[in-house]
Amino acid sequence: MKKLVKTTRIPFVAVVLFLSLTLVGAAVSQTQKPGGKAVSPAPESAQVVGQIGDYVITKDELRQRLLSEIRPRGDEDTAKEPVTAEAVLRTMIAEKAMMMEGRKQGLLNDPILKAYIDRTRQRKLVGLLLTDYLEKTLSVRDAEIDQAVKANPKLSREQAKVRVQQAKARPLLERYYGQLAQKFHVKKVKDNFAKVSAIHNRLLHKPAQARRESWIKNAQVREELTPAEKELALATYDGGKVTLEDWFKTLCDIVPPRRPRDLGTAQGVEKLLENTLRPIIFAAEAKAQGYDKNKKLLREIKELEDRSLLGKVRGEKIRNVPEPNDAQIKAYFDANKEVFGKSASLKVDQFWCEDLKAAQKAKAMLAEGKDFAAVKEACAAEKSDRPSTLYASGEGVFWDELWKGDPNEVVGPVKGFYGTGIVWRLVKILEKTPAETQPYSDNIKSRVKWAIVAQRRQKILDAYEKELLEKYPHQLYAERIKDIDPLEVTGLPKASR
Repeated sequence: MKKLVKTTRIPFVAVVLFLSLTLVGAAVSQTQKPGGKAVSPAPESAQVVGQIGDYVITKDELRQRLLSEIRPRGDEDTAKEPVTAEAVLRTMIAEKAMMMEGRKQGLLNDPILKAYIDRTRQRKLVGLLLTDYLEKTLSVRDAEIDQAVKANPKLSREQAKVRVQQAKARPLLERYYGQLAQKFHVKKVKDNFAKVSAIHNRLLHKPAQARRESWIKNAQVREELTPAEKELALATYDGGKVTLEDWFKTLCDIVPPRRPRDLGTAQGVEKLLENTLRPIIFAAEAKAQGYDKNKKLLREIKELEDRSLLGKVRGEKIRNVPEPNDAQIKAYFDANKEVFGKSASLKVDQFWCEDLKAAQKAKAMLAEGKDFAAVKEACAAEKSDRPSTLYASGEGVFWDELWKGDPNEVVGPVKGFYGTGIVWRLVKILEKTPAETQPYSDNIKSRVKWAIVAQRRQKILDAYEKELLEKYPHQLYAERIKDIDPLEVTGLPKASR
């Protein structure tokens, strides 16, 4: 029978389903060196607009970040500085400096951060191994898909194919694990299972610190197990061992209502140990086959480390920002009442255009006296009959131009945020509702409080960015960003055209 063409993604779904358990593994050595050395000469490529240490920032990366920065993030109680390419690039370079500083300070050794990165690394590592394995061993025939559709006529052929692949993947992976368990000489240390049950009972029913939850938490595993308990061997294999800490991490990765109820028995301990063993043994095989050197994997883990370090460094810097007192909150409100009032709004009928030329053509048709609805029907790149309500918090830099319009007036062509980009549109104003100040209240007090805290945090981070940029040599190629417009039109996404 003819075999269907296989894809990587669908078998990987089966891999994920099979590996719905905690993935823990050993850390990969760090290759990123902290800063402090001289910046390399300017790269020849005009696409490189910034450099610090081993990091380079390209024009495309800057453009993407500019679009993100210029887009409003809902109701913002504090005014933002105008977005410029140079200011955003400087911030991006400062963020790289924070990552370098975080590595220099050894923040990747933070237990919580390290566990998260290790588990992600192992999940990706195992995914690479098993996806390739299934690509080589799993095939689906037309007759099998026909049978699945016959059993459930509501399924499309593609859905039926996925069902068949998932059903066939599980036994294949079980057999593969059995082969690897023999290859790595896996041996369970059953003499320690009783100790596991006793320790589990202690953490569950007699926590060192009172907790509201009725289940064991990750913090207990980190803080209440002794070093000897964490290293208690439950299984050994060529090149390593599976410990009680690994076992508890598997347990804590399970949603509490679904955690096993039989962990007070040797059988229950062993069953959960099987789930702990699988990803560890698969990861050992993946490393043996060299998947840990996969360039895409290394790049993804490096990016994950960078994002995690940035969040960690920022979090540490603003951890102890003092909150304002009642008098400070009231004084801030009195000075900024318009910010915390009821927002102005516009009820509009608008449509998006393919480009500026199309928007100008539509405007010309309106100038000739044609009806807005008819022009919309003829020129809109995306059809929509429902009116919209617009706010400054959603329109950002485009709000002032819209607000100048009066009811029944058409504003445009004017830019606007659409999806992840900026697109031309025409906007007919239907109703215009001015802003209203609101009396001071507990709800507004809370908003004001966190607006002040946000300002204080940003002030600390701004000062820290300046400090790091003075510490780490860097280069910003200003001449290469002069042509970058933060409000550059990106056009409609292909899916919307």
